[in-house]
Amino acid sequence: MSAEGKGGTISIDGQEIPFEAGQTIMDAALAAGIYIPHLCHRPGLTPHGSCRLCTVEVDGRNAAACTLPAADGQHVDSNTVALNEVRKTITQMLFVEGNHLCPGCEKSGDCTLQAVAYYLGMLDGHFPQFYPRREVDASHPDIVLDRDRCILCELCVRASRQIDGKDVFAISGRGIHASLIVNAPSGRLVDTDIAATDVAAHICPVGAILIKGHGFEVPIGRRTFDTHRVSEAGRDARLPLVRPRHADEE
Repeated sequence: MSAEGKGGTISIDGQEIPFEAGQTIMDAALAAGIYIPHLCHRPGLTPHGSCRLCTVEVDGRNAAACTLPAADGQHVDSNTVALNEVRKTITQMLFVEGNHLCPGCEKSGDCTLQAVAYYLGMLDGHFPQFYPRREVDASHPDIVLDRDRCILCELCVRASRQIDGKDVFAISGRGIHASLIVNAPSGRLVDTDIAATDVAAHICPVGAILIKGHGFEVPIGRRTFDTHRVSEAGRDARLPLVRPRHADEE
């Protein structure tokens, strides 16, 4: 029975779980409380499959769990040594391809990339550091865009288009020349209609998009991943992967 039928059951790491018609393997896993590492996926947004962290083995073949429809009888392997080693390598590459200086970043403790690295047991970058030189856009009165930390997950692109209805961001170029751009003739955030209340301004899993004037309001020890493992936040829709900052949190 296909995902377009009446649903059915799949097996993930030996655990039988149900799925509903139209669900992907990732949808079914999250609904069942099973964590599959991911960065570019967020419920409610069109699946993208760019980070490849959610690659699983389905009936002997590799596929992205966030884009592959669940089908009755599928046997899925996710939490294996081989797959987690590949995921760790991908995460190491994301760290060295950007400038992720965790000790000085206000997203430390709220950063999904950092939390995934801890989850996978990443202890170093392994690869030579790229140290790219990318433009920082601080032109907007309420929002700063630091491309040094962008991992090209396109969460902000999809959130702006599909939730905010504004189409503020896009990805330009390919491969090592790909970069996050702003859809304005000037290429600057100040010349767009983005607002600090937009989902796109808060959905970044790293520190590439930040709200001005609210840095470090939540102390270390009380941030999202100080109190929850990323596997818990990834499973539970009540635990946002990007935690809103509140000035009254001391």
